[in-house]
Formats: sequence, C-alpha cells, structure tokens
Amino acid sequence: MKEIFSVFSATLSPMLVLFICMVIGFILNKKELIPRDTAQVLSKLENYILVPSLIINTFSKYCTPESVSENYKYILYSLIALFMAIVIAVPLSKLFAKKPYDRNIYIYALAFGNFSFMGNAIVPAIMGEEYLYNYMLFTLSLNVAVYTWGVLMLIPKSKSKKSPLKALLNPIFISIIIGATLGLSGASNYMPKFIGSTVSGFAACMGPLAMVLTGFVVADFDVAKLLKKRRVYTATALRLIVFPAIFVSVLYFLGADIVTLSLAFFAFGTPLGLNTVVFPAAYGGDTSIGASMAMISHTLCIITIPLLYSLLTIIV
Repeated sequence: MKEIFSVFSATLSPMLVLFICMVIGFILNKKELIPRDTAQVLSKLENYILVPSLIINTFSKYCTPESVSENYKYILYSLIALFMAIVIAVPLSKLFAKKPYDRNIYIYALAFGNFSFMGNAIVPAIMGEEYLYNYMLFTLSLNVAVYTWGVLMLIPKSKSKKSPLKALLNPIFISIIIGATLGLSGASNYMPKFIGSTVSGFAACMGPLAMVLTGFVVADFDVAKLLKKRRVYTATALRLIVFPAIFVSVLYFLGADIVTLSLAFFAFGTPLGLNTVVFPAAYGGDTSIGASMAMISHTLCIITIPLLYSLLTIIV
C-alpha cells in the first residue's frame, strides 16, 4: 500500500501542475484579462513553435542508429493498440450519436486522446526525459492516423479538400524529420550552444501553455450545460479507464515490458484534446460535445492517471 501511495503521489504532482495551468487559462478568459483571440495565438504558437521544438530537442538528443534498432518495437506495439482503438471506437460511436458527423466526433474522441500535448508533458515529468523519445516513437503511428484519417473525419465531407498525403506535411512531421536527421547524422553535437538552448527553452513551455490553451477554450462555453451531457461521462470513462486497461492488458499478454506498457497507458489514457472543438467550430458544427469531453476528461484525469499508473507499476 505504501508503494502504491508513493507512485500515486509522484504521478499526481505533475498532473496538478498541468491542471493549475488549465484553471489559469479558464480564469484569464472568464475575467477577460487577455484578448479574445488569445486561443488562436496560443494554438499557432503551440503547433508551429513549441511542439516542434520539443520534438526536435528530443529526437536530436536520443535518435541514434543504435536507439532506432533497439526501440522499433514501440512502433509495432503502438500499431496493435491503434488497430484495437479504431476497431472498438467505430461501432461504439453508434451508441452515442445518431447523426453521422456527431458519430465521427465520438469515434475520434474514443480512438485518440490528448497524447501529443498532454502526453508529451507528463511522460518526461513522470518517467524521465530519456523516455520521451521512446514515447514519441510509440505515438508516431498515432500521429499518422490522426492526420491522415482522424482530423479528416472532423471535417464535413463537402468541405474536405486536403488529401491524406498533404495532411502529413505539417509542423509535427517536419520537425520529426529535422530532429531525426540531426540525431542520426550526429549533427546535433556540432550545433551552436545558443541554438540548442533556444530550442530546449521553447520545448519547456509546451506543456504549461497547452493546458492554459485548454482552459481558455473551455471557458468560452457554459460549464453548467457541459456538465449535463450524460453520454459524455460514459465516453470519458471509456477514454480514461476502459480503453487503456484493455490495450495495456493485451500488450502485456503479447509480451510487452513495463516501459512499453507505461507508454501505451500514457498514449491511450490521456484525456480528449481540442481537435473536436477546433474543427467543428471552423466548419459550423456542434462544438459542445467536444468541449464537454475536453473539460470533464481533463478534470477527471487528475485522479485516473495517477491511480491507474500506480496500479500498473505494482501489478506488473
């Protein structure tokens, strides 16, 4: 019991830090202390500067020929988990919504958590910075699925013009290529120190600002109405508890080690991100479903992630 409490406390601390950042974003919006277009600015800052900096910083340090040959298993295991997520999410979505577009929102919400913004923030905080590279390898297939299939589902067919291949030409994949090239070639060892310090400085801002952005976006909605969407609680339970438990169990019986199981848990046990709010808003869809799931899941994950991770480390 003492060991469980120790792991729980160590995991809870960084979760509370991120939650406080979300509350700050919520208050800044509600009190109108910063401009209304702040969400758009922060979103672009995250996607074009901070997340790419984190990826380049991590891959340039840890992506070497030796590490790639040793850690390719993470990609294979993630493909198995991703396949299960999609196979389960598609039929389950019919229980939550009748309209095809609303079902697509639930499919995305059930299949993909906030594995990028939140996952990239909590993995180094809980497991250590050296495991962030392994985590990014694990989530590589998830990123491909999100940009070639997931995001396109959130765009009405009548308004979807971008091909899946063009969708991959985004800051995340470009930064993966840059970081991997620097790491594999050894060029990162010859980079001027001030450049490395700049990149690592931006990388450190990614997690806190991502959560400030989450709180800021959720604050645009009527919280009382968001809390009344009963189906969202069921979807959130699937997202935070049931799905990660299933995927981790299957990978365990397939012979995955504790590191792989931990990476799988953080990739699939994270709360819902903001894509189900941003894309419906851009195309005139219902944003309340995504906003409700984002708010409820980000709040409940403060307990579910530390608790389930504690149980995982003890059981395995």
